[in-house]
Amino acid sequence: MLSAEENERITRVGAGTPMGNLFRRYWLPAFLSHELPENDGAPLRVKLLGEDLIAFRDSTGAIGLVDAFCPHRRAPMFFGRNEECGLRCVYHGWKFDRNGTCVDMPSEPPDSLFKTKVTIAAYPVWEGGGIAWAYLGPPELQPPYPDYEFCRAPSTHRFVSKTFQDCNYLQALEGGLDSSHATIMHNLTIGDRSFLRNYEALVPQINVERTPYGYNYTGIRTLGDRQWVRLYHYIMPVTQIRGRIQDPTIPDLMPTINGHFWVPMDDTHTSTYNWMYSYDFEHPVTPAYAAHVEQYNGRGPEHLDPEHAFRSKQTLENDYMIDRQLQKTTTFTGIRGVSTQDVALQEGMGPIVDRSQEHLGTTDRAIIVMRQLLLEGADEVAAGRTPRGADSADYQRVRALDHLIPKDLDWQEVLKDERLARF
Repeated sequence: MLSAEENERITRVGAGTPMGNLFRRYWLPAFLSHELPENDGAPLRVKLLGEDLIAFRDSTGAIGLVDAFCPHRRAPMFFGRNEECGLRCVYHGWKFDRNGTCVDMPSEPPDSLFKTKVTIAAYPVWEGGGIAWAYLGPPELQPPYPDYEFCRAPSTHRFVSKTFQDCNYLQALEGGLDSSHATIMHNLTIGDRSFLRNYEALVPQINVERTPYGYNYTGIRTLGDRQWVRLYHYIMPVTQIRGRIQDPTIPDLMPTINGHFWVPMDDTHTSTYNWMYSYDFEHPVTPAYAAHVEQYNGRGPEHLDPEHAFRSKQTLENDYMIDRQLQKTTTFTGIRGVSTQDVALQEGMGPIVDRSQEHLGTTDRAIIVMRQLLLEGADEVAAGRTPRGADSADYQRVRALDHLIPKDLDWQEVLKDERLARF
């Protein structure tokens, strides 16, 4: 468990907080590229690490990310005119380019130098993998761009979506790194409950190995004469990479790698980026396949609220539409959508869970080490050092695993080539 003081330290992400300072040393997903579909199009509201921002795609196609309020009288830039390589506040016409420079100030005399003294806060943006990434840290410490294999995969072989969660980022991140819950909570064909007594198949043997980017961890279950090997990666501060979904209901199950970025909007809201890519050149990720996976996870169009982009119809207010009869007879939770099951538990803990009340067990190693790394990372930044995972060269070759192999084989030897990225 964490002390109340440690829990406060690890969950708060605003500017000047220990974790806020740590997160600002990384490139973080800010929004999906397709949310800004056209040059000089409508601006986009963005909430990231407690900061209210406005994104716009300028006349050249480059993205600007600036303070949500004009430095003149704090008028909202969301209503601004996106024109001729800049965003113009409609209150008094002050215009700023994507670097935050004031390029026009029609409310001042033509010979005034005032505009050379005024800027709007602006952050660099890089696009990769269908995502617009932002860096909110000190300019002189800006790290290399993200270099996940996912970003290098051809656009025909990858897919990414986004959802919102009403809870602290750490609850969502911990849920993703908790391998042991998968065979319990996500059991969709329970029949009887005898599976709960099959310890070797139910509970993985977890091993965590620290790395320069965070850690890798294995969860190995015994299934008769075979072993189910799942090798995950945690890349600081908010990335999980895992192997393909093991779901026989998905037709033509593809050789994919999957993952998530759990990005803090503020202390109690999270943007979750869900992504996958095929590592087989002969098998692109088709729209039909991506749609089936999204539906399976509860993120398909039929699951989302048409009036609130990226939000589910299943919420805490309606108990995630839990079906108690389904829970009695078919699935362990009675909640439709595998990812929705995760969200229900994560949001149901409250906006920020009190970790001083926990009782952690042997299967919580990955969560324990992740918390240690985040707290250590905050100390590293405070001491003026570079935190783990900020340099993308440290993780560019990693790949996750999800394989069934004979029980008597050494999985590390048999699967060693599968662990290396090839794109």
